[in-house]
Amino acid sequence: MRAPHPVLDTYYDSEKSKRDFVREIFDQTAADYDRVDSLLAFGSGSRYRRQALLRAGLAPGMKVLDVAVGTGLLSRQIVRVIGNSEDVFGIDPSAGMLASSTSALAISFLRGRAEALPFAAASFDFLSLGFALRHVDDMAGVFREFRRVLKPGGRVLALEITRPEGRLTNALLRFYMRGVVPLMSRLVARHRNTPRLYRYYWDTIEACAPPEQVIATLASAGFGQVRRHVELGIFSEYLGLG
Repeated sequence: MRAPHPVLDTYYDSEKSKRDFVREIFDQTAADYDRVDSLLAFGSGSRYRRQALLRAGLAPGMKVLDVAVGTGLLSRQIVRVIGNSEDVFGIDPSAGMLASSTSALAISFLRGRAEALPFAAASFDFLSLGFALRHVDDMAGVFREFRRVLKPGGRVLALEITRPEGRLTNALLRFYMRGVVPLMSRLVARHRNTPRLYRYYWDTIEACAPPEQVIATLASAGFGQVRRHVELGIFSEYLGLG
């Protein structure tokens, strides 16, 4: 098993308890997620997501699976690009997140994990994973599963926030993400654990596997033409062809 980052014992004490922690904190904070997401800024809103999908080759006529769909922020842009909701499927392990999605988005939703997708082989033309790679149990296993459910020639797009290379830029982003955003979230959050979610968010970014390891893991899973596109020095778009 290749976890995307080591155990973070401030939050949980094993890989198994990580799964429970992640599901529980997203369940608790789902009602706050879209509101606080807007505080992250740095171009990570709907326009950025749509542009990333277009850069990855999403087009009308494709059947799409959005893994870790969350509240549907990425799926809304998928529907906008392909022009219909019937061909879009969203899956997430968090019942709270799915409840928020289904109230605002007319796509097909399932509860499940990226490591065991409940779909037949070669089911989709395009698969997306939006800012959730850090939350999976096994990065290599997830990418193999992605490869399994994609049709030959299908595309995978994994969006992530990556630590900047410069020390000063990294320090500024850390201060913003781990200090300012949790503090600001207290002003708009309904659940007391929402600020903790965003401290955890940064800690997983800081500990996550470097881009070259993500690229190598995608290639090892059988994807071709694997590449990474970077926006603003921190937004990584990992693309591979099935």
